[in-house]
Amino acid sequence: MPRQKMITPHGNLEQAVKETAWKQIAEFGAAALSLRAIARELGITAPAIYKYYPNRDALVTALIVDAFTSFGEAQAQSIASLPQTAHAQRLMTLGLAYHQWAMQYPERYHLIFGTPIAGYSAPAEITMPAAACSLDVLVNTLASAQTAGLLNMGSIPAMTAEVQSMLQTWQNSAAPHVHIEVLFLALTVWARVHGLVSLQTGNQFPLFITNPGAIYRRELERIVNETIQLKN
Repeated sequence: MPRQKMITPHGNLEQAVKETAWKQIAEFGAAALSLRAIARELGITAPAIYKYYPNRDALVTALIVDAFTSFGEAQAQSIASLPQTAHAQRLMTLGLAYHQWAMQYPERYHLIFGTPIAGYSAPAEITMPAAACSLDVLVNTLASAQTAGLLNMGSIPAMTAEVQSMLQTWQNSAAPHVHIEVLFLALTVWARVHGLVSLQTGNQFPLFITNPGAIYRRELERIVNETIQLKN
């Protein structure tokens, strides 16, 4: 029996387009995203989608913003009930929430952190604010530990002028009250967890690694132990 087409009320069409787009991305990859294919799936004409998204790139941009927003909200909510002084616990919880969100929404994770789509360039003025908010939670967690004198920066190598310039550009544009070494730690902590999560969501671990989540948690514990000093 042929699959029935979805009849979408006008008021829900924009959301229905996004939901169908995520399904296509999960099944075929972001590069195969097609407004005409979405229209066929919804049982509507392609011009009906153009009211909301004039082309594929506009839809991709909206999906990226939604993904970053969802990710940032998950990060913030994960530590909302934890005491501000529980620095190690907050960092550990953020790392676990990062992994959980990526496992729950792998297609979203790969859209914002994975392989670029050929021919698509994300408009920074639209996507960067949402991306920055998702990283701000980590930055603020580390900054709080630094203010409390519990951020371990003793083993960080001396900073070159080039690295300092890059970090100061970030500081001046988005985090004027955050020490540049805190920004460096936030960037490198993110890179470490991102690497393991990307391997897991991409099914790239060796076959003998039967529980990548356990590997991730151990490395996360190491990151927390290296980053946050325990009170004497």
